[in-house]
Amino acid sequence: MRIAVANDHRGVSAVEQVKVIVAQLNHEMLDFSSNTEQPVDYPDLAYVAASAVSAGQADRAILICGTGIGMCIASNKVKGVRAALCYDELNARISRQHNDANVLCLSGDLLGSGMLRRIVAIWLATDFAGGRHLRRVHKIEAIEQGKDPRNLHE
Repeated sequence: MRIAVANDHRGVSAVEQVKVIVAQLNHEMLDFSSNTEQPVDYPDLAYVAASAVSAGQADRAILICGTGIGMCIASNKVKGVRAALCYDELNARISRQHNDANVLCLSGDLLGSGMLRRIVAIWLATDFAGGRHLRRVHKIEAIEQGKDPRNLHE
């Protein structure tokens, strides 16, 4: 897979770890990361990486800011993006299996190296389960198009 990575100033250390993990797992990388601890605006970086996913230039993206919240909010505004903020292995697995999340948002301040490694590895290795979950993803897509998901019948 091709994975886009991006971070703000509070995710510099974590993104370096993520880049190593992505490479070790033999994925290609689109690197939009910031290597400065001078303040940068997370919406700018979230937009670039999420847009790469939306345009099909990347299969998925991993975004890091202080808490992960800002990156998650900003990237979810990009059409076709389903970003999930994950703090543990279960969140990572379920975000992929049930929600077909294509953007993983992480906290640069709150996750240690071991947890970061486990979350990224699980998220990259987990497939979307489909089935009843596909209907729900279609409803999310309907909302994105300004439609009432209750009117979507398969």
